[in-house]
Order: sequence, then structure tokens, then C-alpha cells
Amino acid sequence: MDNQIAANFLDFSCRRLDMVATNMKICLGKLTDEQIWQRGGAHENAVGNIVLHLCGNIRQWATHGVGGAKDIRVRESEFSADGGVSGAELSERFAATIAEARHIIATLPPERLTDRTSPQPGRPEASVLEAIYLVVAHAHEHMGQIILVTKQMIAADLDLTTPRPR
Repeated sequence: MDNQIAANFLDFSCRRLDMVATNMKICLGKLTDEQIWQRGGAHENAVGNIVLHLCGNIRQWATHGVGGAKDIRVRESEFSADGGVSGAELSERFAATIAEARHIIATLPPERLTDRTSPQPGRPEASVLEAIYLVVAHAHEHMGQIILVTKQMIAADLDLTTPRPR
């Protein structure tokens, strides 16, 4: 793999994770702890569940799958939680998870991008590049959900992008 392409991919992945971390801090800072754990029904996940889920997934795919750390994920607990963790604690936990993944990605030798990894039991093997791509895409997917729910709960735009005329 061309080292410049690899370096660009790794750098861009880090910058996108930074953006997700910033947006998460903003959203969690605008919601009360009650709102963070609010569900519209048994079929929905609260914002808190999604944050716990992202932390578990990012650790499993980046810290374990790419970085080689022990897999400590308990996926069921991410969705069964119904409170007990404040917005401030979730924000800190998410920031620490992103920082850990970001460090692994930022210091990854480009030649490792084609290595194979099996971060999640029952799923097919993936290249390290694919694992990083999945981490970033998955974080963005759920961040979009949290942004939408936050806007609905506070009944205001978050102005996360260039402010638009209204």
C-alpha cells in the first residue's frame, strides 16, 4: 500500500474520531441525566445506551482488534443499562475511549493496514484498514442518531457546522 495514502487514511480517521468526540461532548452537555436515559419504548435505546455501545464497539474493534489489547466487551450490558451513569461520566468515558483508539490509529505503521484481524466473535476476519473504517463509520452512524435526539429533546439546533441563516 502506498505510504502516503495510508498516512492520509490514518490521519483522516483520527480527525473524524475527534469530530465525533467533540459532537458527543456537546450533545451530552446539553442533555439532563434524565434525558440521557430516556427511552420512547422498550424497542428504543436511550442516548446513554448508544454511548455505552460505542465505547464497547470502539474498544473491541480498535483497542482489541487493531491494538491487540484483551477483549473486555460485554455487549449485552451496553443495552440493558437504564441509568446510573451521569452525562459527565459518559462524556469522560467516551472521550477516553476515543483517545485510546485515536492513539492506536495515529501510531499504526502503514504496513499493518493489510494485516488480518478477528475483533468480534462470530464475524468474519477483516483487514486492519477495514476495522478502522468500521470504527469511524459506526461512530458517525450513532453520533447522527444522538444529534437528532438531542435536537428533538432540547428543541434547538446545535450549530455543529457552519451556522446557517434561519
